[in-house]
Amino acid sequence: MTIPIPPIRTLCFALLATLASAHALASDSPNNAIAPQIIDDLPAAYTADLDPATRQQIERGRYVARLGDCVACHTASDKTRPMAGGLALETPFGVLYSTNITPDTETGIGRYSFEQFDRAMRKGVAADGHNLYPAMPYPSYAKITADDMQALYAYLMQGVKPVHQENRPVEMGFPFNQRWGLALWNWVFLDDQLFTPIAEQTEQWNRGAYIVQGLGHCGACHTPRGIGFQEKTLTETGKFGSYFLAGETVEGWRALSLRNLWTPQETAEMLKTGSNRHGTVSGNMVDVVQHSTQYMADSDLEAVGVYLKSLPCSEHDKPMQVAQGPNPGITPAFTPVNLLTSRGGLGYQQFCSDCHRADGAGVTGVFPPLAGNPVLRSADPSTLVHITLTGWRSAQTTHNARGLTMPSFARLGDQEIADILNFMRNAWGRPVARDISPAVVADMRKRLDVRQLDNSTFDTPRLASLLKEPNAEQLVLGAQLNANTRDMLPANVGNALNCASCHLNAGTVANGSPYVGVSAFFPSYAPRAGRVISLEDRINGCFLRSMNGKPLPVESVEMKAMVAYFDWMKRETKPADKVEGRGVGKIDPSIVPDLANGEKIYAVQCALCHGKDGEGIKNAKGNWVYPPLWGEQSFNLGAGMARTYTAAAFVKQNMPIAFHDRFPLGQGGLTDQEAVDVAEYFSHKPRPDFAGKRKDWPKDKKPVDARY
Repeated sequence: MTIPIPPIRTLCFALLATLASAHALASDSPNNAIAPQIIDDLPAAYTADLDPATRQQIERGRYVARLGDCVACHTASDKTRPMAGGLALETPFGVLYSTNITPDTETGIGRYSFEQFDRAMRKGVAADGHNLYPAMPYPSYAKITADDMQALYAYLMQGVKPVHQENRPVEMGFPFNQRWGLALWNWVFLDDQLFTPIAEQTEQWNRGAYIVQGLGHCGACHTPRGIGFQEKTLTETGKFGSYFLAGETVEGWRALSLRNLWTPQETAEMLKTGSNRHGTVSGNMVDVVQHSTQYMADSDLEAVGVYLKSLPCSEHDKPMQVAQGPNPGITPAFTPVNLLTSRGGLGYQQFCSDCHRADGAGVTGVFPPLAGNPVLRSADPSTLVHITLTGWRSAQTTHNARGLTMPSFARLGDQEIADILNFMRNAWGRPVARDISPAVVADMRKRLDVRQLDNSTFDTPRLASLLKEPNAEQLVLGAQLNANTRDMLPANVGNALNCASCHLNAGTVANGSPYVGVSAFFPSYAPRAGRVISLEDRINGCFLRSMNGKPLPVESVEMKAMVAYFDWMKRETKPADKVEGRGVGKIDPSIVPDLANGEKIYAVQCALCHGKDGEGIKNAKGNWVYPPLWGEQSFNLGAGMARTYTAAAFVKQNMPIAFHDRFPLGQGGLTDQEAVDVAEYFSHKPRPDFAGKRKDWPKDKKPVDARY
């Protein structure tokens, strides 16, 4: 019987798919945007009888392991057994699992001699002689110096806790489970030469080259592949040197060209913190920063930046970076003229501007800018579409301890997503780029097997639909007033708040004081006023209390526009109907606040956006981004948010934003007790008085948490 031999190209395609999957470690599924726990891989087996030289070598080995990002691949998704393997690496041809590299003598590498370990690292051959899949990037690790390899071996053998965990067999069918093909691949493509410094270059440049080409294995994702799906080159020299780090697309993520990348300092900042002024890491790079580069010495980070900056742009580049030149600059933040006159702009205003702001500036240190963002500048929209459909999370680092998320927007239709992304690209990215079609979004949705991470039945109105109405101009004005109340009505707003400060996503978020259906319930009796009030009365109540200002004339163009906007969101709602998600929900008033805990929660979850002392935050131009929670520029004593349990209900449902991966803002997530604690803390801070408070609740019982 003759067994057909599969073509080498087919076998190598499997290897490439495996290699790419090895770096997709963000989650168990492509939709999980929750920042995972940072794995603690600190040496666990130091003992008092180790001599100083051995200690020093083990510590050096730990650093080498971090440069190589060993812990990310060799730790299962539950993060409880570092280096013990078991992480599923999915490929189109089946699943393989990372191996146990703890010093356990039965299931790990505890019986490996240094020579066997060195061969596995440089040639991809295990102690028993079987070939390893190049999901372990041994073609890059072959460049590791002898001293670093010795140190790494010492760390894995003496600085890592042994874990008894059997390696799982590969789940790949024939012919992809035939490891002999790997030996052939190695014979054709493997260059196992150690790194050789270039004498003409500086020590710093050579250090950066050593990290990038070797332990950092940056080319695994950032270098285009050849006919055998090998990296076309492992260095910047030689016939194919111009392909090195020129960019590639891996698993639907656009790995940018690293050539001539930013300034060395900006590259170092990105690798250290996960963000810089150009944007933030996403996709597979989140894990690289989280488990590897954040731990690098500043000198090494800058060396990497120097080396990458030295690589000239090439004809093979697939760039995402800002324009090159002596003064590359950055696309300035600005509010596009068609923000409220196009479907994409209105979609952006509704779903994106709360974090990225109307001018695309983002929020410094919190949410990435869109103006000049590398993802928007890419001709290949893979990463942009990928992030929109599956969400994003920041790297959780010592500099950014609280992970931030962007939820999946898979709930939006393909055309809606295309409209919004094209608006963004044309405003702040690459106006000359070909528009993203709904078909591109649909194809990515299918390939990623995107699932909606949203079980809400709340019917979210789309601002883009305003343009179809006969009074579209008036409705757009109403939406604009909601977002920019303070700037457009300075005579009526006495603090830093806008309507949108409480009515999230243009008043369309369930349990976020949505406007949906609201106008159907007016006129209605208001216990606080002790009489029947109109919708205009209710709007002016917000001006007087939440915005500590003056009432808007009922017959003014602005009031009519706001009422029209509310009426548009009423749709078919009748006074007797129950609108799910109306208001801010309820919270048990019997919960006793813990003020000390509230202060701690504020510092961890709220100060990022509202300031350490509740002062709010402003942008570089001095304009308010997020409002203060106390002080003269905040809401007054008459506002509902000045009451503990009303504020707690709002916080419970809506704050903090970017806390998890649920549509539309990743908002909410604190426990009832935590919400009450932090609400008690900020609501009882000093704030403006309310002159009309003596007239409140003339007939009805005053709420238990009223401040007066």
